Amino acid sequence: ACGPGKLCLWPKPDFKGRARTHELATTDVDSCVALPAGTSAQSLANRTGRPVTTYQSAECEETGEFETYPGKGTWVPQSPHEVRAFKIWER
Repeated sequence: ACGPGKLCLWPKPDFKGRARTHELATTDVDSCVALPAGTSAQSLANRTGRPVTTYQSAECEETGEFETYPGKGTWVPQSPHEVRAFKIWER
């Protein structure tokens, strides 16, 4: 389960594996947040209430794959790319 106000990232498709959760209270908005080195996510749920962009690049570079998801309860069982970083937007 991914509670309201959270961004949850799972290491495997279909929300499998141990989820990493991030909340607005502890995440810098409009900043690139890299996942720990050597890890990535393949499924996610955005329940932050704000748009979230996921990046293939750990530095949030737009030269690799990236995708933005609305914050009204978006559930993505299989990301189109390995997620290595994300950015939560102000709106």
